[in-house]
Amino acid sequence: MPVDYSGTWDIVSNVNSEGYMVSLGIDFATRKIASLLKPQKLIKQDGERFTIQTFTTFRNYECSFKTGEEFKEVTKGLDNRTCQTVINWENDKLVCVQRGEKKNRGWTHWIQGDELHLELTCEDQVCKQIYKRTV
Repeated sequence: MPVDYSGTWDIVSNVNSEGYMVSLGIDFATRKIASLLKPQKLIKQDGERFTIQTFTTFRNYECSFKTGEEFKEVTKGLDNRTCQTVINWENDKLVCVQRGEKKNRGWTHWIQGDELHLELTCEDQVCKQIYKRTV
């Protein structure tokens, strides 16, 4: 089995979150609030089953899945859309494809050293985030 993603991760870098949120259709006020937030991720991995929780002082989000199994995801607290989502391993990366209203939507997670990388895509926008594991 590939890398173990389990742990608590704090954001240290967030590039192009504004462009990404605009592509999702998130309103101006919510984008401004979101730009000030410092998300923390809690990832629980049990074999091929994952729960990824994202915590902020404004909103929280949780996604549970088994790799390779498509599921209906409601992005409640984000852009509140329904997607058909599937997450697969590509080598040591978790690659998510979300089919729905928005084109080219999804994300990729990978670990490099002590950093958790996340690239979020929607239409022609890419947001790049880096998290560090908390001790």
